[in-house]
Parts: sequence; C-alpha cells; structure tokens
Amino acid sequence: MAERHTARATLAAGGLAAILASTCCLGPLVLVALGFSGAWIGNLTTLEPYRPVFIGAALAALFFAGRRIFRPASACRPGEVCAIPQVRTTYKLIFWVVAALVLVAMIFPYVLPFFY
Repeated sequence: MAERHTARATLAAGGLAAILASTCCLGPLVLVALGFSGAWIGNLTTLEPYRPVFIGAALAALFFAGRRIFRPASACRPGEVCAIPQVRTTYKLIFWVVAALVLVAMIFPYVLPFFY
C-alpha cells in the first residue's frame, strides 16, 4: 500500500511542479483567451524566476516515478500494486500526461511569441 502512495505522490508532485513552471507564461495567455483583461495580468509573471526550479523538481519527480512505474512486473511480489495490470496501465497513462505537461512548461516560453 505504501508503494502505491509513493508512486501517486511522486506523480502528483511532478504534475504540480509542471503547472507551477508554466504559470508565468501560460497563465496570462489562458486568461486573455478566456476574455479576462487588465493591467493586473502583468503581475502573474512574478513566478518566472522560479521556473527552472519548478522544471527541475518536475523532472526529478518524473525520474523517480518512471523508475517505479516502468520497472518489470517480474520485480514485483505477488499482491503488490505494481503487479496489477490495470494499475500499471493507469499509472503509465498518468505518467505520460504529466510528462506532456512538463514538456509544455519547458517549450512554451519559446513558442509564446508566435501567439502575440
């Protein structure tokens, strides 16, 4: 049971770090696209200096989650969470969703000028 919570916590930490890493750039664009405007949107870039830290935390969390998720099922003891195929498939899907979020956080500042 502890292994399940560890993998889940690692994936959640990676997802949260990816979201925080993209808030400086993606947040204002999403708000403008939704119709919100005002000078206060410029204040949302205060997290931009911490972006590399958040991306580093997300990559570290993905590394440790990937080590646990993609290990062979033969390394698991019978009855453990990693031995259940449905759970392994779900964790792999969530892993790739979080990895896509991290990728968006990493490349979005370079693609952002094309939207303005």
